[in-house]
Amino acid sequence: MKQVRNSVKLLAAIGLVCSTASWAADKPLIKIGYVEGWADSVATTQVAANIIKTKLGYPVELVPVAAGIMWQGVARGDLDATLSAWLPVTHGDYYQQLKDKVTVLGPNYPGAKIGLIVPEYVPAKSLADLNKYKDAFQGRIVGIDAGAGVMKKTELAIKDYGLDYKLLPSSGPGMATELARSINAKKPIAVTGWIPHWMFAKWKLRFLEDPKKVYGEEEHVDTVINPGLNAKAPAVVGFLKKFSWKAEEVGAVMLDVENGVKPAAAAEKWVKANGKRVAGWL
Repeated sequence: MKQVRNSVKLLAAIGLVCSTASWAADKPLIKIGYVEGWADSVATTQVAANIIKTKLGYPVELVPVAAGIMWQGVARGDLDATLSAWLPVTHGDYYQQLKDKVTVLGPNYPGAKIGLIVPEYVPAKSLADLNKYKDAFQGRIVGIDAGAGVMKKTELAIKDYGLDYKLLPSSGPGMATELARSINAKKPIAVTGWIPHWMFAKWKLRFLEDPKKVYGEEEHVDTVINPGLNAKAPAVVGFLKKFSWKAEEVGAVMLDVENGVKPAAAAEKWVKANGKRVAGWL
């Protein structure tokens, strides 16, 4: 009798696996492009992919690409979607070139911004204040990769605000290491940065005010699809239209990844812990 019950359980399990596989096989593969070096792009894309797979039943392939190739891929239909389009400025040129071949569904993160970032305990409030505190900051601004957009804007800010500072090129991780070292020692530091970024989930930080708008206005990170996705997977499009999250939410996933959790595992953890939030997008 025990063997019969075990056999029934085994057959049921096999049936469930086959049924799930068939369910996924009946639906087309969704290809999503993202920028591998951008922590927010990785976090947002992994969470969206997890939901599309586990809640909507579509197989998903994530494709790491450079920003320009990402836009071209969506326009050609090689990629079905991206959740990593910075508009209206950062990716504005890509959009103008390809706007007739893509569909912008709207922001998945509404408060994107670049600029100079300082710990909350720093007395300087504005870029214009920096010369007054030059000695405390050691006359330096810690940057990321030379040639990055925020680096070019910072060079312009130094000129426009008449700052007697040196901009030190580094890398994303190098900048974060310098920031951590200064925060641990309670020393002033100014770094080039952006939001969404995991460091806002880890430390109390703020942007220096930029009255001359050298860094521009706030942007938004948008979801962009190939128009063919509407017919290919309308349920996916419906979800992507609703999917939009906050700084602390994307920050939590990015911080887990920064602390060594695999991106897919960090996304799965967040989705499981935020059932009501996810249900609101479906």
